[in-house]
Amino acid sequence: MNAHIDYIIHLADTTLILSQRNSEWCGHGPILEQDIAITNISLDLLGQSRYFYQHAATLLNTKNKSENTTEDSLAYLRGEREFKNLLITELPNGDWGQTILRQFFVSVYHSLLYQQLLKSSDTQIAAIAEKSLKEVAYHIKWSSEWVIRLGNGTEESHRRMVDAINNLWAYTGEMFVPADYEVEAAKMGIGIDSASLKEEWINKIEPVFSEATLPVPEKIFMQLGGKSGVHTEYLGYILTDLQYLQRVYPGAQW
Repeated sequence: MNAHIDYIIHLADTTLILSQRNSEWCGHGPILEQDIAITNISLDLLGQSRYFYQHAATLLNTKNKSENTTEDSLAYLRGEREFKNLLITELPNGDWGQTILRQFFVSVYHSLLYQQLLKSSDTQIAAIAEKSLKEVAYHIKWSSEWVIRLGNGTEESHRRMVDAINNLWAYTGEMFVPADYEVEAAKMGIGIDSASLKEEWINKIEPVFSEATLPVPEKIFMQLGGKSGVHTEYLGYILTDLQYLQRVYPGAQW
């Protein structure tokens, strides 16, 4: 694959895996309204991944006429070393606070990323970004309100949010360390320099943390590798569930 296609697949993989993780809350949310909210966010993310996968499949089939790549084959028939999602998206959900905080971190990142991708020389990427921004705006509003609510809640809820920060913060740095294909895509005008988003991301996170009376961690070692196919042990289990039907019954349709 070339940098153009790898970049699109990275965008697709990140939203797909986060969607899969969030969907584990379906039927288990703390109250019905929030159960529905997290499920709808999962569907939004799944829709974004579908658009990116469809675009990548079209490019692959155009590049190689003998290819018969589809969005399904990209989602269901690749191994974990072929996935390029951010590591933070594959981590276990933990409690409600950790799930909320992860969604907040990724949503703020996606908002900044998609705003820049509106200028992509790939008009299809720009169109997907434009549509996705409307959904991401709600994701930020919803998740940030919960971060504040839990951070300013009881002693127990505040402690859990601090634990969530400690569990997740080391995985946020990967958002801003570009993989080789991101560097190449930025040079071609297709993608962007993800490192350029870091300062603004922090500036968006800090006011919410301040209102939630939560600490912003000092500089720590950041976990990397997901963008290049080096994952935690958790991704394999996610793919086992996600890909089971297509692996056991190839070509099954419903």
